[in-house]
Amino acid sequence: MLSKIQRFGGAMFTPVLLFPFAGIMVGLTILLQNPIFVGENLSQPDSFFYQLVFILQEGAWTIFRNMPIIFCVGLPIGLAKTAPARACLAVLVSFLTWNYFVSAMGTVWGSYYGIDLSQEVGGDSGLAMISGIKTLDTNIIGAIVIAGIVTKIHNVYFEKQLPSFLGIFQGTSFVVIISFFVMIILAWLTIWIWPKIQIGILSLQQMMISSGGFGVWIYTFLERILIPTGLHHFIYGPFIFGPAITEHGIQVDWAQNMQAFSQTTESLKDLFPAGGFALHGNSKIFGSIGIAFALYFTAKPQNRAKLAGLLIPSALTAALVGITEPLEFTFLFIAPILFLIHSILAATLATTLYEFGVVGNMGGGLIDMMIPLNWAPMFHNHHMMVITHIIIGLIFTFIWFIVFRFIIIRFNIKTPGREDDEETIKLYTKDDLKNKNVTIDELSPLENENEENSLETSILEGLGGKENIKSLNNCATRLRIEVHSMDQVQNDQFFKNLGAHGVVRKGNSLQIIIGLQVPLVRNKIEALIS
Repeated sequence: MLSKIQRFGGAMFTPVLLFPFAGIMVGLTILLQNPIFVGENLSQPDSFFYQLVFILQEGAWTIFRNMPIIFCVGLPIGLAKTAPARACLAVLVSFLTWNYFVSAMGTVWGSYYGIDLSQEVGGDSGLAMISGIKTLDTNIIGAIVIAGIVTKIHNVYFEKQLPSFLGIFQGTSFVVIISFFVMIILAWLTIWIWPKIQIGILSLQQMMISSGGFGVWIYTFLERILIPTGLHHFIYGPFIFGPAITEHGIQVDWAQNMQAFSQTTESLKDLFPAGGFALHGNSKIFGSIGIAFALYFTAKPQNRAKLAGLLIPSALTAALVGITEPLEFTFLFIAPILFLIHSILAATLATTLYEFGVVGNMGGGLIDMMIPLNWAPMFHNHHMMVITHIIIGLIFTFIWFIVFRFIIIRFNIKTPGREDDEETIKLYTKDDLKNKNVTIDELSPLENENEENSLETSILEGLGGKENIKSLNNCATRLRIEVHSMDQVQNDQFFKNLGAHGVVRKGNSLQIIIGLQVPLVRNKIEALIS
């Protein structure tokens, strides 16, 4: 069951990874429309500069304005066992069909269920416009549910053999036919249940906001501590992209109001209290640096130079773009207590920032969110908040360093560089290749890029061959595999020699921590399997 949930959570990364660039562009264009930064002349609607920036901004809004469709098309890429492209088509058609059914049922039976489709879209109406369909606003929750159900139908019936005279209905057509009738049932359940869920969401919003710092602490702690299970997607998703705390999700509502916020001197915490639930990215920036220093200075002196080669790219990846798995998984399964402490510190940092008036959309790293969407646009009228933010963050960097260093030394935790086996932190380079007869199993992914499928072939062999693969998926940095028999899988060192940052095993499931190039690795392995 957990492996299925992890697979679902990993699939969410496909659409989520589209957001950083779009967010940067939205933040940049909003900044370039602000007269504080570009002057009165360039910020006038009749100026060519303003018009050009407006055109760019409209393009940048594409993903945020169409998140339900993006999610319903993106999820099957990670969830479909075969023919993911065809699964995407089936899900898109079924998602639109479901919305048409909801709209029609709302029009005919709306009075019985408290639905009034004559209202304007948005606000408290509970309505949305999706591809020209006026329907209930289920946001990404509806998209995720429909994508999951239709992809399951695809996995079961896509390869179903029909009698020859029905051959035209095989494959994607058969999946869409079955889904058509399933969508009727789901549409009726939607108009019956969703209005009640919307009331519950409104109550949740009020409760979380009214609980102040405590709510921020609980949210941030859960978002961090659930990372190993993949369930953290279900914590931050409804807050950041869905309606759990604001009408359109924190990411969209912050961006839409960013220009107005930047031009006022009122407290941002008063203007946008929901922004306290998007501070979890601060642990990625300030915490990761403190952890990296702690791991470095607790390593044996003779191992530090080699360890730096692992820590520097991992810490920079976490701080700059918010991808923390390479660093967190370095210590997670060596000493789970460190990850618990990390989660507590992350929640405490977010709560401290919130209590000092720091809010915004800070779920990522420095270059994808913190600078373009927060510090740069807000600095003119909210520079004290930015300065306070940085000071508190750096204090917590020191706290992370002190706490991790103390725990590692006090309990003699064998973090990288402290092991007796020096080879466990070995990272091979091109010089190693020239001076030593290095086999393909010893090369890192970057050193294998010129060999067609060499890394992927070695990983597949290490997993026991394609016959042993039950399912294959990935998240931001991890290759997630479920095998038929773990006895046929090579030991952890085999995969580390290939360049993996680590390996996690549980039952017949394992995760190989590859890095940010993991989607390419997965695609090549799938090509070898097919």
